[in-house]
Formats: sequence, structure tokens, C-alpha cells
Amino acid sequence: MTESERLKRWRLVLGSEAEGSCCAGAGGLSGSDIEMDRALAALYRSDTDTRSGGLGGSAPKVARWLGDIRTYFPSSVVRVMQQDALERLNLHQMLLEPEMMQAVEADVHLVANLMSLSQIMPATTKETARLVVQKVVDELLRKLTNPIQQAVTGSLNRAVRNRRPRHNEIDWNRTIRANLRHYQAAYKTIIPETRIGYGRKRTALKNIILCVDQSGSMATSVVYASIFAAVLASMPALKTQMVVFDTAVVDLTELLQDPVDVLFGTQLGGGTDINKAMSYCQGLIRQPQETILVLISDLYEGGNNNELRKRVGSIVASGVQLVTLLALNDDGAPCFDRSNAAAFATLGSPAFACTPDQFPDLMAATLSRQDIGLWAAKAGLATTRGT
Repeated sequence: MTESERLKRWRLVLGSEAEGSCCAGAGGLSGSDIEMDRALAALYRSDTDTRSGGLGGSAPKVARWLGDIRTYFPSSVVRVMQQDALERLNLHQMLLEPEMMQAVEADVHLVANLMSLSQIMPATTKETARLVVQKVVDELLRKLTNPIQQAVTGSLNRAVRNRRPRHNEIDWNRTIRANLRHYQAAYKTIIPETRIGYGRKRTALKNIILCVDQSGSMATSVVYASIFAAVLASMPALKTQMVVFDTAVVDLTELLQDPVDVLFGTQLGGGTDINKAMSYCQGLIRQPQETILVLISDLYEGGNNNELRKRVGSIVASGVQLVTLLALNDDGAPCFDRSNAAAFATLGSPAFACTPDQFPDLMAATLSRQDIGLWAAKAGLATTRGT
């Protein structure tokens, strides 16, 4: 990079005020550099630079600005600028305009914003929003479906493997490997002294309940949880249910065939009553020893906290595997109620945040009834320990 190019970059970062100081040697901006500067100024200097005028209150003007930043910046930068525009310039209202919706760079955070606005969107905008959400959902499904299916299927197969399989249940590859020492050269065959099989197929080997906090701080976790719930629901060996909650509890299980319907069935924001949600989920449990309950919440309880802790203890004591995730996203460790997290850990459910890439392995470990606290430690996930 030449000195002139370096100074131009600093000029774009610092703005027009830098022209007469550190960036005087940049030689001025021209061509696409000017358009990039205008796009940056509209967002980051709109409150101080009256010449830029900001993004204003016009949806067409915002749509043009979105088109500009997509032209001059890479997608990763575009997503940051979009999020900054929503936070700095309060442009949530602009997401209600179809023209703007067609110009945005879709990602998980944008989907979360659309979910929070879904109840007040006009019908014309909601149709455009669904297309945007569908695009993100399809991308996530392509990325996450195979890992979760492979991890879960492998775990279930190991769980039902037995040493006395029927003929149609034999795992021939493992059976042959286990009996190589019984090869009969004269007959050019192997005598299968030990037979290894997958066991009898049942309608559902495990019951999985996802209980998801839909308060505003959990927005991106709701998106990923909906995707994983839809994938798990597509697997015949699992019976998957999804419940979302704030101060009310909504069962979205019937919508799991379409993750987009699930997302638009949520209503982000509001209070939190974890105890009420856990009470509802407890009522869904029929076979505790075959049930995995995944609670995704920052554990800030607005309901009866003492009752919540008693209920968690009762659920764990019944034989249910309770997994507590403080977040299911790529955003890092969340703010959470440390007292409740410690109490949950004492009761047998250590709490930790998990990324979408780690979730398939987590489910495999849970289905295999591994020590989840130990699994999280090996995976480098910080858990909250009880006393």
C-alpha cells in the first residue's frame, strides 16, 4: 500500500475534518472514494455535519444509501453499518417499508429486528420481510442441517446398538471387523461369532423440548433455536417440541415444518416468566428418562424465582436431562443472572453459552448421556458452577 493510499484510508475513517491535518497528503478524494465518504458521513457524521444531512426520514433515501454501501463495502462491513444505522439513527421504522426491505443485506441480526417488528408490519411489508427471512433461513439450513443430523444420528445408533440383533438389524461393517479373527481360509469366509446391530427401530427414541426465552436480549438465540428445532423435528427418531415464552407461553410445535412460520410466530420483547414456561414444559414430559429439555435463557426471572428453582430440581430429579444455555449464537458470553445460573448448576444443570457450530456436538453428548459440564469444559465453554 502506497503512502497516498494509506492517507486516503485515514481520510475516509476520520472524515472531512482531517483534510487539513494528518491527511493533507492524500491528494483529495475522487470517483468511488467520494461516494464511500458520503455513505460513511451519512451514518457516522449525520449528527455533527449539517452538509451531509444524514439519512433523513425518507425510506427511498435510506434504500439508496443501503444500495450504496452494498456497492462500495464488503458484506461483513455492510452488516455492521446496517446495525449501526438501526442503533444510531433509530431506523427501525424504516424496516416497515418494502423498498428498504429489498435493499438490505440479510443476516441473523436483521432477522431478529424483523421479528421484533412483525406485529406492527403492514401486510405488504410483511410479505417482503418473509422473503428476506426465508433467504437467511435457507442459508442457515444449508450450513447447519448436516452437522446436527450426523451428530444426532450417530449418537442414536450407538445408543441402540446391541449384541443380539435380528438379521435385518445387523451392522455388517462392524460385525465383519469384530470377527476378522474368525476367518476360515478353507471356506474363504468369516464365521460371525459376535453379531453387532443397531437394535429395533422405534417411532421415537428420544423426546426433545426446546424452551426458548423470547425477551429482546435473546433475539439471535431465538433465530438459531428455531432453525435447529425444525431440523430436529424432521428426524423420525426424535419427537421435538418447541416452546417460546416471555410472560406468556406459546407452543410452536405445530409450525416446526417451516422455520419461517416459527420465527414469525415469536414476539420478541416484554417480560420474562421462566417458571411458567418450565411448568408448561414439565407437563409435556411423559418419559423422563428419554427426555431432553433445553432451556435457552439468560435466567433473569420476572416470575417466582424460588418456585423456579424448586421446579428445576424436580425436573432433574425425575431423570430428565436439563441443558441450560445462556445463549445460542455467535455473539459471545451474554449478560445473565449469575445467582440462578449457580443454583441451576447445583441442581445438576450447569449453565453456559453455546455457538451454533457447537450445538450439534452438544446434542450428541446429551443423547449419549455424557456429563454435560465435563463436555462443556472440554469444548472450552465457561460454565457456572454450583456450590
